[in-house]
Amino acid sequence: MQELQNIDELFLQSEQLNLYTELIKQLNKDFKFANIDFEVNEEILPSSLKLMLHETVYNLIQNKFADYLNLLYIIDVPEKKIKALDGSDALQLSEQVVFLILSREWQKVWYKRKYS
Repeated sequence: MQELQNIDELFLQSEQLNLYTELIKQLNKDFKFANIDFEVNEEILPSSLKLMLHETVYNLIQNKFADYLNLLYIIDVPEKKIKALDGSDALQLSEQVVFLILSREWQKVWYKRKYS
């Protein structure tokens, strides 16, 4: 598994490996488990998914911080990576967190495929 630099690379790799749908399923599952109202259709375009996730994470940071922390815990985003982010701009922070969330979800999907 190679280190991904941005969301576009992540989406490209997931589509090339035919795992984009699995990525969507994993996202839906973890958001539901965190009791956050976020569910997307498996046919959603990557650009739309990125936008919806960004909006959802931004709203969680601004209005439901405890739910945001719970989501990060459930998805298992490394605390060290979250602490390394600059939190001075919530909009920029939420964009960076979306990448961390997608990266972790991608790891789960990739490892499931590789080892099952």
